[in-house]
Amino acid sequence: MSAILVRPVREQFEHDRVIRSLQSRLRRRYAVVSNLGGQMDASVKVGSRVIYPDLMLTSTQGRRRFHGVVEVETTESVNHLEAMAQWAHLGKVRGAFYLYVPAGAAEMARRLCAGNHVAVTEIWSYHAVGDQMRFTMAHRASPPPRPPRRATPARKRSAVARRPKSVARRSAKPRAGVRKARRALKPK
Repeated sequence: MSAILVRPVREQFEHDRVIRSLQSRLRRRYAVVSNLGGQMDASVKVGSRVIYPDLMLTSTQGRRRFHGVVEVETTESVNHLEAMAQWAHLGKVRGAFYLYVPAGAAEMARRLCAGNHVAVTEIWSYHAVGDQMRFTMAHRASPPPRPPRRATPARKRSAVARRPKSVARRSAKPRAGVRKARRALKPK
């Protein structure tokens, strides 16, 4: 259940229009299942709670793995209650969480996500140009830091062992010319 109980008709129409546009756009790379309006076709379980995101994405290449969820918001639904009631749970989903907000609300959505510790992968803004929807990326989460590489036994070799064999041979045995010179200097 969303924090917004009933969306105004105009905003619900815009919400569904954005979902349809994203569905056709993302269908090229993923298998997409949508929950338009009151439909509850696809759900995701977070802990003991079942959530119905606007779109669920599954990869089509190789094994069909769950990729992530998409949540579309309208002007009235970008608020603190929505962030706590829905975004916080969707941010815990094992996969990517994409948030789509109207063009003027991208900064507010970013601040709400940061304030409520929502792990959002990307925040996109949208606006209508005639019959088409235009999408612009507003925020991308930085990738998690890589753990430091552990030294392997091959990397712990001493400096002598790391030298090229030709250098190691020269230092181990004197050259033939040097041997002759040493013999010549020895007293007889």
